Parts: sequence; C-alpha cells; structure tokens
Amino acid sequence: MTRIYLDHAATTPMADEVIKTLTEEMNNEYGNASSIHQTGRKARKKLDEARNILAASIGAHETEITITSGGTEADNFAIFGTAYARKNEGKHIITTQIEHHAVLHACEQLEREGFDITYLPVNREGIVDVNDLKNALREDTILVSIMYGNNEVGTIQPISEIGELLKEHPAYFHTDAVQAYGGANLNVNDLQVDLLSVSSHKINGPKGIGFLFQRKGLHLKPLFYGGQQERKRRAGTENVPAVVGFAKAVELKQQNLETTINFYNELRNAFLVQLESKGIEYTINGSQEKVLPHVINLSIPKTDVETFLIQLDMAGIDASSGSACSAGSIDPSHVLVAMYGENTPELRNSIRFSFGINNTIEQVTEAANKISKIILGS
Repeated sequence: MTRIYLDHAATTPMADEVIKTLTEEMNNEYGNASSIHQTGRKARKKLDEARNILAASIGAHETEITITSGGTEADNFAIFGTAYARKNEGKHIITTQIEHHAVLHACEQLEREGFDITYLPVNREGIVDVNDLKNALREDTILVSIMYGNNEVGTIQPISEIGELLKEHPAYFHTDAVQAYGGANLNVNDLQVDLLSVSSHKINGPKGIGFLFQRKGLHLKPLFYGGQQERKRRAGTENVPAVVGFAKAVELKQQNLETTINFYNELRNAFLVQLESKGIEYTINGSQEKVLPHVINLSIPKTDVETFLIQLDMAGIDASSGSACSAGSIDPSHVLVAMYGENTPELRNSIRFSFGINNTIEQVTEAANKISKIILGS
C-alpha cells in the first residue's frame, strides 16, 4: 500500500535538491566557520552566502539573522531573550491562547519566575481582536508575541495591523512564522515585526535548523554561553551543511512561492470537492478566508478523533490532530478550546490535513475517497 502523506504541517520530506546540496556540503565543507585558516574561511563564506539568502527571503539584512536549532529555539530566544534583557523596564508580556507550545510553555515558565502574562482570547475563527490587544497594552509591556498563522487550523492573524498599533509602543513585537514560512509572502518591514521565528523542516529542508530575525538595534539576552558565534548572540559551532541545505530549500520556495500557494489551494479545493461529492458532512475549523493554503482542519460529525486517526493510519493516510491522545483518554486541543470553549463536539471530532509540494490532485482525491469510506462505513 502506497501511503498518502497529508501531515506537512507537522514536518515535510526533504526536497531532492536539498538532499543533494546537504550531502555535498557534508562531504566537502568540514571546516569550522570561526577558524581563520583557508578551510575555515571556506566554511564561513558558505555560511555568509546562506545567511544572505535567508535574510532576503523576509526582506531583512543578513546581520539581523541568528541561526538556531529550529523554531522552538527561535521562539524561546525571542521570549526569554526579551524578558531577561528588559525585565528592569517591565515584566508584562502579551500573547494568545492559541500559540504553539514553544511560546505558551515559555510564557508559563516566565509566569513561574514572576512575569505577568496576558493570554488574549480568539473568536470562533481563531482570530485575535486587535482592540483586545490595544486594551491589554500597559506601560510595563515589554513583549507582544502573536503567531502569523496557526499550526492547527491555519488561521492568519492581523500581524501588520498589530505592527502598526505597536509602532508607538516600546514593546518588542514577535511573531512565530514557523507554519507560515513557505506558504505566505512574508516581509518583516511590511509586517512591522521586531522578531520573527522560522524553521527549516517545514519547507522541505533539514530538521534541526532555523533562524530568528532580530531587528537591528534590539537587545536580547543570550540563552547559550560559550564562544562568540552569531555575533555573540548564540554560542556554538555553526552547522554549516544544514544552514546551506536550509538556504537551498528557501531558494526553491522563493522561486516558486506564488505557484506553490496556488497549488496548495488547488489541492485543498480538490480534497473538499471530493468529500462533498461523497456526501460527507463537515465544518471547517478556522477562517476560510484568512488562512494558510496548505492547512485545513475539519470537524466531522459522528466521528471520534482517536478512532478516526487509527482508521486513517490503517488506510495508509497520514494526518494528525491537535489533541494529545493516550490510551483511553484525550487531552483536547488548546486551540479548539480557545475557539469553541469546553465540552464542544469539535474537541472530539476534529482532524487536521495539511498538504505539500509532493502531493498530487490524484492523491488528495484518493485520500478523500478513503476517508469517505471510513466515515460511511463502507
């Protein structure tokens, strides 16, 4: 049985060109980019070239890019780095109830350390009200962290509008763009963000590598101590092959971004049309207009997410849920709880499908047919 992978929001397979680039770098470039000899200088040149590509992809300068081990570290660096650098100015941070756990758990830890965190609510489409943010701002607010696009339901937040609001406020503005990068056109100057997190493995690049955009002039307290790599922001010998592989994945995405976005929309539409043709009842969780094109979260009546995921797996379909499943119990998705409240049917019958560049119309149509058979019991 050939499996159909519809879980690209979790991770993506590496592109062939990225694998080739990564392998070549691992074979040929083994130098430490901090060494002054020729081998080290060659590694430094490759690192600098890759950093320029990463920076250009979001309209930033290469000096504003700090290489990290991925999105989680980038989020943590933005949050803890700001909190510890600015704690004498204030201890109030604003985020939302639907952030990735890399943000939420970081904020919860800061609460234990005496910081005051405001968790903004969202509406039933998963969108933050900018007025709620405006009302939550205080003189001692040092950071606002609101994700660009949600990883579970795909809803896009009004980031540029929030950036405009914060222009006259001293708080740093961070956005977790891990899920959006490669599926949306991002420019840090248009968005007016100070900090932006990205991860390679969401765009068909290597795992274990990402970056944090840190606008020039902003000070963050480093999380790691050691050498003076990354302009003294992040100690540790740089993983040059992975960075170069990441840059190759970025180049591929940037060259075909609009085509990719249109393709994701085609896959999404074909998938839903096929479900409808089989008479499947569903509701889309999240906004149908302000949404990442590759993510769709469906509430399907009379299904149970735990059982459904097992049935999909047995049918050769990879999908996922925001719910944390364990034997005989389920911890509902915090995103859906924020959108719908406690004890609503959506918490038990919702599942996420997410598309990628390797999918085809035939695949998503076949997946919809298999899903229909499971739901209809035929």
